[in-house]
Amino acid sequence: MDRKRLRILVAKPGLDGHDRGAKIISLALRDAGMEVIYSGLHQSIEQIVSTAVQESVDIIGLSIMTGAHLSISQNLVNKLSDEGIDDMRIVVGGVIPKNDIQKLKAMGVAEVFPNGTKFDQIIDGLNALV
Repeated sequence: MDRKRLRILVAKPGLDGHDRGAKIISLALRDAGMEVIYSGLHQSIEQIVSTAVQESVDIIGLSIMTGAHLSISQNLVNKLSDEGIDDMRIVVGGVIPKNDIQKLKAMGVAEVFPNGTKFDQIIDGLNALV
């Protein structure tokens, strides 16, 4: 039986202008057989949710290098809830202090991948979510 191909939106929220890592992880996910939609830089929460809905993604992956991961993630969780969207998982990667991982998970983020996480761990983690 064929397994559904995982669709993921890799998004760069807010003023974060560092997208090399997001582009590299997008390629690694694509090479692992996932369908990847890359949002581009400077996306608002509304734009991210709109793209995720239009593209029927399974997972929204936020790449955050600015240190604003807690507020951005909470805003995304709130927006998805406001829109009645509860079937999309959220994952966060980037510069994430270890102390913030449980805070992110408590607010509804399914998985956190701090800098230095190996590609195989990310791929396995995403596949385990769906």
